[in-house]
Amino acid sequence: MNTPLEIFISIITLFVLGSLFGWVIELFFRRFFSQKKWMNPGFLVGPYLPIYGFGTVALYVLSNIDLTAVGLSDQNIWGILIKILMIAAMMVLVEFIAGLIFIKGMKIKLWDYSDRKGNIMGIICPSFSLIWLVVGALYYFLVNQHLVEAIYWLASEQHQIYYFFIGIVLGMMIVDFAYSIHLATKIREGAKKNKIIINLDKFRENIKEKTKTAKELINEKKKKGHGFFFPFRGRKTTISEDVDEFVQNGDNEKENTDET
Repeated sequence: MNTPLEIFISIITLFVLGSLFGWVIELFFRRFFSQKKWMNPGFLVGPYLPIYGFGTVALYVLSNIDLTAVGLSDQNIWGILIKILMIAAMMVLVEFIAGLIFIKGMKIKLWDYSDRKGNIMGIICPSFSLIWLVVGALYYFLVNQHLVEAIYWLASEQHQIYYFFIGIVLGMMIVDFAYSIHLATKIREGAKKNKIIINLDKFRENIKEKTKTAKELINEKKKKGHGFFFPFRGRKTTISEDVDEFVQNGDNEKENTDET
């Protein structure tokens, strides 16, 4: 029987692993399928995507939920089917809530499915919902049992040195989140003033192109990675001014809105 502390550490581990692995997935997806270039896919500076962390925790909870109270079990085909459908629904819900929070609260669009059939607000769409269904099924059948065993072993109180390590990683993510939210509020100010929704990927690319001065080109090798992880550094303009210029460029990746 796991102690409350071990369960807490297990959940934190799932969140961190999911965030890191999700970042890697998005990195390669954008490189080979969407933007066709290497670019930081995350809202945060570091190599992690919290939305995948929350999704991984949801996968774990739903994969191990006890359905015997409703007459179903993991030995029953209907029980397995219900679990997989619940997992897919939860993943889509996490994606929708995260996207909606940023669009409505921060005036930022982290991803855009507007060009896909059946999309809702460009946040979710049937094709990607199907992908989450497949991912959920693969996790349930191939990953869950082995991952849970490994994490429970790591989170056991006899491995308290691991608590220190995972605490440092989580602390870095929290600091990164605070820094990124600070940047997001500045972007939000410019977006609200211009009554638009900012497509974050396009905005980052705009910033990177603008800050690519002749001096930076000469020192490109020395500054390798600067624009990848810190695209908003090394500028003489404010983020609000960057947003104004982004709007003037007439980029089609932004959306008009009547909200203030």
